[in-house]
Amino acid sequence: MKKKYIFLSVLILLLLCVVVTFVNRYYKGDDDEVIEGRMEAISYHASSKVAGRIDVMYVEEGDWVIEGELLYVISTPELDAKLVQVDALRAQAQAINEEVDMGARVEQLEALRGLLKRAEVGESLALKNFNRVEELYNKGVVARQLYDEAKANLDAMSASVSAARAEYNLALAGATKEQREAVAAKVVQAQGAVDELMSYIDDRYVYAPATGRVSSVIARVGELVGVGYPVVTILDVDNSWATFNIREDDIHGVNVGDTFTAYLPALDADVEFEIYYIASEADFATWNSTRARGGVDLRSFEVRASPMLDDVRPLPGMSVVVRGDRL
Repeated sequence: MKKKYIFLSVLILLLLCVVVTFVNRYYKGDDDEVIEGRMEAISYHASSKVAGRIDVMYVEEGDWVIEGELLYVISTPELDAKLVQVDALRAQAQAINEEVDMGARVEQLEALRGLLKRAEVGESLALKNFNRVEELYNKGVVARQLYDEAKANLDAMSASVSAARAEYNLALAGATKEQREAVAAKVVQAQGAVDELMSYIDDRYVYAPATGRVSSVIARVGELVGVGYPVVTILDVDNSWATFNIREDDIHGVNVGDTFTAYLPALDADVEFEIYYIASEADFATWNSTRARGGVDLRSFEVRASPMLDDVRPLPGMSVVVRGDRL
């Protein structure tokens, strides 16, 4: 009986050893370290440089869009009203410019010519009157005052003729070069204001900046969005990569251009990757002090690797597991 008890005890002990060994190997394998990362992809944010309410939304989460495809439209009644104002100013400046280029109208020239003729007739009469008064003054028939009045009247009429002739010649010649350039500059300025406003109005139509899948739409029809508000986010799943954060005491032997095999649980498949980027991460986020234990300050390095097969399209957020000494 005692021997039987000893035999059962030894048998149970052996079974426990086998179970412990199996469990240990199952969970730890060959004591190889497991490095876990995740898939990431380039994301594009579709936004507009104008503020307003969303008038039409053409996409939803999960839709596949092509670069240049219309995503949504923003209603901008204020800009439309402003366009009417600046376009009217442009038309006014253009009309003034055309008037300056054409010069004075025929009717205006005829009126100025008539004023010049009238002034010339008045000057002629004033000259005749002055000649008579001067002759009488020289004979001592009239007083000096009458002579001075006749002379002043002649001078005034001569000045009127000069002024009328100058005004007529100016209208006949048209605007000066400087005046034409100033008016033309006003037209260019007004057209620039119209073009600037049109660029804002055109930007109410928001198009896809890249080909990819819509990951989020954070505003709906009727909601007010501000300038640069990222309404639609697009993921370029064709340009994805795996990111690993590795301590610097584990980074030895890892180089750009190295290839390794990783397991993706979401796809239940092994995928080949190639390392294309290695860089130290920010100190405030990755620094580990080991001086208290007599060691050194350790940093973490970000390692990026891209899938080597084009037919494999892991989605952002998927876990990437590197088992054993593969990395």
